[in-house]
Amino acid sequence: MQDNPVIRVVSKVMIPTVMLFALYVQFHGDYGPGGGFQAGVIFAAAFVLNAMIFGLNRGRHVWPANLNLLAICAGVLLYGLTGVASFFFGANYLDYDVLGATAKSGQHIGILLVEFGVGLTVASVMVALFFTFAGRLTHIRLLSKMQAHEEVSPPANKPKKKRQTGARK
Repeated sequence: MQDNPVIRVVSKVMIPTVMLFALYVQFHGDYGPGGGFQAGVIFAAAFVLNAMIFGLNRGRHVWPANLNLLAICAGVLLYGLTGVASFFFGANYLDYDVLGATAKSGQHIGILLVEFGVGLTVASVMVALFFTFAGRLTHIRLLSKMQAHEEVSPPANKPKKKRQTGARK
């Protein structure tokens, strides 16, 4: 698919559109259907499309593994710290009423933070799963090539057997 110019051009238009739709689902989730999980999967689909069209190496360059791990941790921490923040105001875990000036604004702030944490975690985990499984086939092919090469030629660093001279002890 990397050589097809039509697919490349269409995907360059579609990827930002998919990401924009994911942001819409993310921040409209407290008013209607959607939220963090759905937005995370849609957002990850944009990165998967990028890697499928432009190649795994470019996809890993756009979303490196260390950034992915950081995003997973940040999403979980955001979710957890939003709940812990309620403790500091004397409320129960994930009781958002105390996070704002009024109960309604606290609920709105709390649900946005929690849903953003969920969306970030889900998107990062989905991208990590894709790269793990997509890279597995390349890894298997590389191993089979290495094994075939070793069967054809003996390893150069293998020590030669020394002939024994004289009597054995």
